[in-house]
Amino acid sequence: MRTFKLTFLTIVALTVNAFGQQPSPELLSPTNHALVLIDHEGQMAFATSSISITELRNNTAIVAGASKIFKVPTVVTTVAEDSFSGPVFPEIEVFYPQATSNYIDRTTMNTWEDVNAHKAITGKGKKKLVLAGLWTSVCIVGPALSAIAEGYDVYVITDASGDVSKEAHEQAITRMVQAGVKPMTSIQYLLELQRDWSRGETYGPVTDLVKKYGGAYGFGIVYAQKMVKH
Repeated sequence: MRTFKLTFLTIVALTVNAFGQQPSPELLSPTNHALVLIDHEGQMAFATSSISITELRNNTAIVAGASKIFKVPTVVTTVAEDSFSGPVFPEIEVFYPQATSNYIDRTTMNTWEDVNAHKAITGKGKKKLVLAGLWTSVCIVGPALSAIAEGYDVYVITDASGDVSKEAHEQAITRMVQAGVKPMTSIQYLLELQRDWSRGETYGPVTDLVKKYGGAYGFGIVYAQKMVKH
């Protein structure tokens, strides 16, 4: 009987291995997190110099597009939209139109301190939060540190965020990483959600998104599809 048990356990182990190892729980999936896009607005972008506005807009489009493709629970917040900061990037509105997405406008610099924003974010029921926005040192540091203090697992998309100087952005990222934030990039976010190119339902939308906003990577896809017919 003992021999049978050992043999059975060995077979189970070999069967599990044949199907590959389980992915790390640190990885993001379409269902294990909520995305918060914070203050991607004109007035905030005018003073951003840590990244070019073109890159920032394209990277933000990749993030917003990825969340839409994979149906990630998403909150879009603004600060003093009508009186100071202006409308959100069109790259966000194309995926999340203001008329149907219920943007949350605030007066607080820290999104987490706004009652309606906090309720919207925590109401998604996800313990992992992904943040991106302007400016990194204020509007991202505030909610990131506050969410960590409440037990959330926080990721920040660094190239869909920016600040008034490269130093301000980098020091903000350093401060957040020291507190436990996990930094990542826009393309990393998109590909971490896709994870497997055999996922045909999202393959086309993902490659179309990259072709439009992904720079050289996207141009490479255009070239491959034309020349290799793939």
